[in-house]
Amino acid sequence: MRCNSKCFLVEMEQNGERQTKTVTARSSIEARKTIRGQYGAATVIQSVVEKR
Repeated sequence: MRCNSKCFLVEMEQNGERQTKTVTARSSIEARKTIRGQYGAATVIQSVVEKR
């Protein structure tokens, strides 16, 4: 974990299935990059919301 890291809830669609994942990142953009790095560029990200 790095300084200023937050927890984000990412809703994504992969292979026709909707999934919700928790990602630790500094910003919502970094959370999107993390998901795309793990699951590939074909993954459709529906929303990224900071977990409160």
